[in-house]
Amino acid sequence: MTWERTFILVKPDGVKRGLIGEVLKRYERAGLQVMAAKLVSCHAEQAEKHYEEHKGKDFFPSLVDLLTSGPSLAVALEGANAIEVVRKINGDTEPRTAAPGTIRGDFTHMGYGRSKELSGTIYNVVHASDSKESAVRELDIWFDKKDFVDSYDTILKGFV
Repeated sequence: MTWERTFILVKPDGVKRGLIGEVLKRYERAGLQVMAAKLVSCHAEQAEKHYEEHKGKDFFPSLVDLLTSGPSLAVALEGANAIEVVRKINGDTEPRTAAPGTIRGDFTHMGYGRSKELSGTIYNVVHASDSKESAVRELDIWFDKKDFVDSYDTILKGFV
C-alpha cells in the first residue's frame, strides 16, 4: 500500500451539472482525503499546460476549449493508492464503456463517436492524474504550496 497524493479536476461539464458534491462524496467514501480544493476559471495557457502531452493531436483544441468553457473544481486528494483508487472510481475515459457505479458510467452518456460528430469535445465530468509523475506536475500547475492543509485524521483512515 502506497500513501500518495493525486490530482482531480471536476471539469466545467461536471460543475455546470451540479455534480461537485456527488464526485467528492465518492472519493471521500473510498477513504481519500481532500488536501486542497479551489473553484477556478481556467485560462487557455493553463489548459494548454495541463494537457501539454496532447499538444499537436487533433483533439487538443477541444480539450482546451472544454477547460476554458466555465469553472472547474481543482482538488488534491491523498490516501492509500490514491491514483489507482481515483481512476477506478472515475471509470473508463470513454463514457460508453465506463462501468455503472463509476462517475463516468453514471453521469456521462455521449461516447467518442457522437462527441466528434457534434463538437469534438468529450464530456466525461472529471480528469484524474494517471501516474505519480503526472500528479506532481498537475498539482504544481493548479496549486501553490500554501493551498494545502496539513494531514488530518478521519474515521476511515484506520480502515484503508
